[in-house]
Amino acid sequence: MVINMKNIKEHIRLNQFKPVYLLYGSESYLKKLYKDKLKTAILGDSDEMNYSYFEGKGAEVPQIIAAADTLPFFSDRRLIIIENSNLFKSQNNLADYIKSIPETTHIVFVETEIDKRNRLFKAVKDAGTISEMNGMDENNLKLWIASLLDKEKKKITGDTILYLLSKTGTDMENIQNEVEKLICYAMDRAVITSEDIDAVCTTQISGKIFLMIDAIGSRKQKQALDLYYDLLALKEKPMSILFLITRQFNILIQVKDLAALGYNNTIISQKTGLMPFTINKYLSQGKNFTMQTLKEALQTCAEIEEQIKTGRLMDIIGVELLIVKYSAV
Repeated sequence: MVINMKNIKEHIRLNQFKPVYLLYGSESYLKKLYKDKLKTAILGDSDEMNYSYFEGKGAEVPQIIAAADTLPFFSDRRLIIIENSNLFKSQNNLADYIKSIPETTHIVFVETEIDKRNRLFKAVKDAGTISEMNGMDENNLKLWIASLLDKEKKKITGDTILYLLSKTGTDMENIQNEVEKLICYAMDRAVITSEDIDAVCTTQISGKIFLMIDAIGSRKQKQALDLYYDLLALKEKPMSILFLITRQFNILIQVKDLAALGYNNTIISQKTGLMPFTINKYLSQGKNFTMQTLKEALQTCAEIEEQIKTGRLMDIIGVELLIVKYSAV
């Protein structure tokens, strides 16, 4: 059974820990938060003598087992943290060892991708606690942002939070950084405004892509090209920008099609995996394009990608031609 974060909080509260934990998923902030919470709770703040850390290719199974078999020094517990090891996507004998891990040892795995069919995953599931951390939903993100500001005696409206998320995206580490900037910028003022967000918050790449597609659909060619040049100035690779433009056109097709079939925003969000607060934005943007134009744009993206990869077109020029073609009046 895959256990959620509440169980880890309960283990910390009771000071009773499983032999092994697996924190996996795409949300780096949550993984780091709970990794650090477990480390502090199991060892305390300063016990480095009973702590071992392995990362990436350095996570050799014999070394991990040797560290795990070592008795703790002047302590009841030894902790091993293993990050980005790829052990849950490869064959290894750590699965057998997990079944007989010493009572004094605790292992915390922190991974981005895992294979649930892997023997190690099944061993951890049987012996320990697994938590998938792929970020919060919209409501919990809003509550979390409000709580960050409340700690500093700052307030923010729900609409302003949504505006902030449209700038930052949903990566929690990035949101935390932007919230800290807002707190410093507002100084003694109690309420965070959209003007504050415009003044200090950085629009993420995906946000700039959204604005670029908006400009293309509104036939604002200069604005679309200016946004493209801004991305290039930020050292974004043209092929990455092309990928994001392609993704945006693909999203618009999906949202437009589902809306035409009569689905409401909640169902569209569930079917596309998009955050609910973004659906109205995509619906509005989709009105700038016919379905035929969007499908043609996707085809053009594929053709330009092929020409770039075969050396018949420079990447910078290829993306620029795409923008010019679909923003022409």
